[in-house]
Amino acid sequence: MDKAQQTMIDNMPEKTGKSLQEWKKLLQSKLFSKHSEAVNYLKKEHGVTHGFANTIVLLSKENKDSPTDLVTNQYTGKEQLLPMYNAILDFVKTLGNDVVITPKKTSVSIIRKKQFALIKPATKTRIDLGLKIKDKPTTDRLENSGPFGTMCTHRVQLTETTQIDAELKNWLKEAYEKAE
Repeated sequence: MDKAQQTMIDNMPEKTGKSLQEWKKLLQSKLFSKHSEAVNYLKKEHGVTHGFANTIVLLSKENKDSPTDLVTNQYTGKEQLLPMYNAILDFVKTLGNDVVITPKKTSVSIIRKKQFALIKPATKTRIDLGLKIKDKPTTDRLENSGPFGTMCTHRVQLTETTQIDAELKNWLKEAYEKAE
């Protein structure tokens, strides 16, 4: 399990009033057709912050895949992309101790108080990095969000680790700072 996620689970009783097991039991008594419905329920009815709500719902799903399993499944047949994925995570973890890395079935969300980045293995040779940087003009490299829709404002297509350069890191840092 990711260290940040484990810290979040450890802090859950103090920050949310319940342990992960208690939240899981509560969610089992409810029927939600979408992930977002359960997240919104926890936020509105129980005052849980988005990061905690998202983690609780993700870890409460019937699918017993661990976060590590989710990432492994995403990169099966795309193992050559893992060095890029790991380089992005290594940098993101330096931005602050409030960064939460949340693997999902097809992508990995990077959250502060709000999601500010999304890592998705788009093809066998490319990772799409979604960024949320409002009012930032697009460029040839910093494209519009494309398939990410409203989850992100921009997308950067990465095909090699050298593309995780100072410019990209500055965009990640800007997205992080705006996710307060």
